[in-house]
Formats: sequence, structure tokens, C-alpha cells
Amino acid sequence: MLPTRSQLQQKLTELDFHKIGIARLSDWDHEPPTDLQTWLDNGYQADLAWMNAPRRQDVRSLLPDAQSIICVALNYYTDHDRPDGPEYAKLSRYGWGRDYHKVLHKRLKAFSLWLESLDPSIKTRYYADTGPIQDKLWAQRSGLGWIAKNSNVITREFGSWVFLGEILTNLDLEPDAPHSAHCGTCTRCIDACPTGAIVSPHTVDANRCIAYHTIENRSPQLPDNIANNLNGWVAGCDICQDVCPWNQRFATPTHLPDFQPYDGNVNPTLTELADISQDDYDRRFPASALRRIKPDMLRRNALANLNSQIQDSSDILTSQGDSE
Repeated sequence: MLPTRSQLQQKLTELDFHKIGIARLSDWDHEPPTDLQTWLDNGYQADLAWMNAPRRQDVRSLLPDAQSIICVALNYYTDHDRPDGPEYAKLSRYGWGRDYHKVLHKRLKAFSLWLESLDPSIKTRYYADTGPIQDKLWAQRSGLGWIAKNSNVITREFGSWVFLGEILTNLDLEPDAPHSAHCGTCTRCIDACPTGAIVSPHTVDANRCIAYHTIENRSPQLPDNIANNLNGWVAGCDICQDVCPWNQRFATPTHLPDFQPYDGNVNPTLTELADISQDDYDRRFPASALRRIKPDMLRRNALANLNSQIQDSSDILTSQGDSE
């Protein structure tokens, strides 16, 4: 017997998910190819080799008899403001608190076990930014939100401050209507990106993206166009989300304690992180998604900011001298 929509909603609410949506795979079998292959063909993935996995474009390869995808969202926004001042380092909000993979996986596993307990024939597989699945695409198709011009998913209730998860199942569930886009003519995210990483609406070139370079780039030095435009960012980048009108109007503080910032993650200084030790790193980022950024990378990112500030000051002094 299939679970009803109200049963699914009740269980997911018990597990503290803030939004759910359902997509039926067969409804999308005859859709034209997604934009992923074009993005890959243009080399916009930089060194993110896993984005090339063929399974990412064939969701049934993950669960051959899958018929539905249950998509979920967790609001992670907190009402903390970063301090002003060039001495401060900026960490992306998603990494202020507990690792979202751990938070989502615990809930997704509990939901999947509950669903499978309803009947021995029910199968599930769950993901939270941990497998070859186009989470943003299915979030839009399931009605959670829409893929914005900065390529993030925006929800009406929480803006883009949400983590996404998916449960594949062999159940044929009644789908939700896909979400329509509501960015309109707004280009604030595109205009605000200091490196021009949003090369066209909905398309981000990782080669130009501050978030990519501060988190994924393992090179000893950052490219000049990135290092000179960090503007304090050392771990990710929220510029395109901070300027989004949907976030400014509808961001709602989460009630989940897991996403409250660890001590010092809202207001670290560049000089602190430029000299961070392994012990300080372990203390500041316990069970954190930011542990993907190793101490030597944090030091590199902080030093790049400090060097850029020194260069800017030198350029100003030179300019003033030339005008006298």
C-alpha cells in the first residue's frame, strides 16, 4: 500500500525537514537534455572531475527501478551578521555550523528506513550532495524552488539558504508541479560577482568562481584574477546570495541548533587564519563542512587577501604621489 501524501509530509515534518517535493521520473523521460553537458563541454567545471560522471545524467543508474524522487530542503539561515572591516575574514554561511552532510544524512536515513518498513518491496537510496545526482534540477522539477540566475535554488519561503537532499524510491508517487522561475529581469547576482563567474543566467564558470578556488583549488597559489578580488573571502563566497532580493526579503532564521555558528566562525580575522595551526583548525571547525578546506589552504586564502590589501594601499599611495 502506497503511503499517502499526508503520511509522507507528517514523517518528513517529524524529521525537521522544512520543504518536500516529489517528481515522477517518467514525466521527464522525453524532456530535452539538461544544460549539464553544455556546461561540461565549455570546461566550466574546472577540476571538478566528478561532475563528468555519466550517472549524473541518468538517475535510474543509481536505482534501476526508481520511479520517484522525494526532494527535501533544510533551512540553514541564521540571523548573524558579519562585522564590517577589512581585517575580518569571511566564511560562507553554509559552513558556520555543523557539517550539513551529517545533518541531512541522519534525517534522510531515518526517513528511508521508515519508508522501507512499510513494505518489504519498497526500495530507497538517499543523497545529500554526496552522489551523482542533479539535486538542483530535481529540486525544481519537484516544486521545491527554481534554479536562479546564480545557479542556486531559490525557495519562496527561505530564499536560497537551503540544503537539498533526495530519496530515490521504486514507489510511483503522485508528483508535485514543477516550480516556475521568478528572477524576472533582476541581474543583481550577475552584476555583483567581482570575478564575472556568472557568465550567463544560470551558468557559473568554476574557473572564475571565488567559492571554487577557496574550497577546491589545491594549488599553492591562487590565480591573480581570484586573489585580487577575494574581498575578504577565505572559505566559499556568498556575494550572489547576499544581494539576492529573495534572500533579503524572505530569509528566515532556522530553528535547528546544528546550524548555529561555531565560536569564531562569524568574525575570524585574516591574520588569525593566515597563521592558523592544526590545533586551532580542529578547534574552530569540528564536524564542519569546511574541513574540506585544509589548514594550508586557509592560510593561502587569508594571505592572498592580506597581500591584495597591501597592494591596494600601495596603488593608492602611488596614485596620490602621481597627482601631486
